[in-house]
Amino acid sequence: MMSLIHSFIRSIIMRNLSKSKLIAYRQCPKRLWLELHRPELREDSAATQASFAVGNTVGDIARQLYDPLDKGVLLDAQRDGFDATFQRSQALLASDQPIFEAGYAIEGALAFADVMMPGEVSGKRVWHMVEVKSSTGVKDYHRDDTAIQAYIARQAGVPLASIALAHIDNSFVYPGCGDYRGLLKEQDLTEEAFAREAEVREWIAAAQAVAELPAAPEIVTGDQCGSPFACGFFDHCAAQEPQAEQPVYWLPRIQTSTLREYIAAHPALELRDTPDELLNDIQRRVKACTLTDSVYFDAERAAAALAGYTLPAYFLDFESIQFAVPQWVGTRPYQQICFQFSLHILDDSGKLDSQAFLDLSGDDPSRAFTVALITACGDNGPIYVYNAGFEGARIGELAERFPEFSASLQAIKQRLVDLLPITRAHYYHPSQHGSWSIKAVLPAVAPDLSYAALEGVQDGGMAMDAYLEAIHPDTSFERRAEIEQQLLAYCGLDTFAMVRLWEFLAGRHDLKL
Repeated sequence: MMSLIHSFIRSIIMRNLSKSKLIAYRQCPKRLWLELHRPELREDSAATQASFAVGNTVGDIARQLYDPLDKGVLLDAQRDGFDATFQRSQALLASDQPIFEAGYAIEGALAFADVMMPGEVSGKRVWHMVEVKSSTGVKDYHRDDTAIQAYIARQAGVPLASIALAHIDNSFVYPGCGDYRGLLKEQDLTEEAFAREAEVREWIAAAQAVAELPAAPEIVTGDQCGSPFACGFFDHCAAQEPQAEQPVYWLPRIQTSTLREYIAAHPALELRDTPDELLNDIQRRVKACTLTDSVYFDAERAAAALAGYTLPAYFLDFESIQFAVPQWVGTRPYQQICFQFSLHILDDSGKLDSQAFLDLSGDDPSRAFTVALITACGDNGPIYVYNAGFEGARIGELAERFPEFSASLQAIKQRLVDLLPITRAHYYHPSQHGSWSIKAVLPAVAPDLSYAALEGVQDGGMAMDAYLEAIHPDTSFERRAEIEQQLLAYCGLDTFAMVRLWEFLAGRHDLKL
């Protein structure tokens, strides 16, 4: 009798967990519990919030692609309420209209389908479900996602014939005029999703058990905190744990399985307690400098690495933007489009000059950027960058897009000299905490310069956000002018930072830059 009463009470209080909650459980049971019981503790990063916006944009395009005649029905559970949406979703199963955001619920779980397309088999109405993702391929958690969607829909009585995942095809080239046919590529996951019903039932039962716990399960922070998503509860969870004074995560490039396993087995591991035999040369250097609070600088070899390059010298930095859904003709999804560069020029007399390019018109800046870059870089002299892989790749892409400028662009690319590997090989300050980003190195090498002193734009992510705001048609002229000055100041500091770093590494303090 008591077990029957318990089952009855449990059926009353059991909450229907959404697909996103079940995916949260799959990532970490503690994350699920916190999302249900302490949602106010969640702090999503700017990158996470941006990914939500990208997903919404791709979803809008998907509705255009799957319903070009605008005959479909878009449901809105936030506006109409969940129960009403579930009822209408069931009623629409008898129709021949595409359905977007259809909702289905079973005991313990609910889900909303991005796309439901009608079909017919043996004279009966069946449905093809499509989950739309902004990624450029199918990831492991997408497979969990489709398995959950298929299970809930079928258990709710949907005659589901197939399920696919539509992701962005990064080979798509935008032809213009709002034509996004070919942007999305479907991968059929029907057989796999339908075969995982037993797994999904177990996930729902286990997630419900976690939801009923009086307190969050005791799970320490680890790799799951960032995979497959960055968890917004990480700061909260980390604050509940003992913190290392000099954490092992200051080591750069923790990649070997032996080191990763050792770290996982020793929570709150101090750098000093990490065995040297598990570390490579650079990691041992970081450890030694940190423990002794000392600076490593092989000035002789650093200067020798730069001795073969003469003046005039150029110092170059790009800023770029990428769109999941291409905005300009001839561009691809997630293609890095450069909208700004800063160039500092040091002539053989020690005089420093600067040039800049910035296009906030909202049009594709690529051709104007290319012409300005070729003009500004001249014909000879090293062009110093910090992480040549980025600038080099962008220059190569511009050469492909604009064959008429290919020779000049390839000549510029051949002149690039990367200061990052030279710095990494010959300099380390304990304040870098294992990072050789220009923003980590600059305070040690040139403490009088500071990104924090900049107004508005202080890093690459902020630069992209500022650019998007500037080109938005609703942005005022005054605000656009303000953003322009902030972007020029930020990118200019990036290049001047390289000038000062070059001066330091080359031992050219006589120039007094």
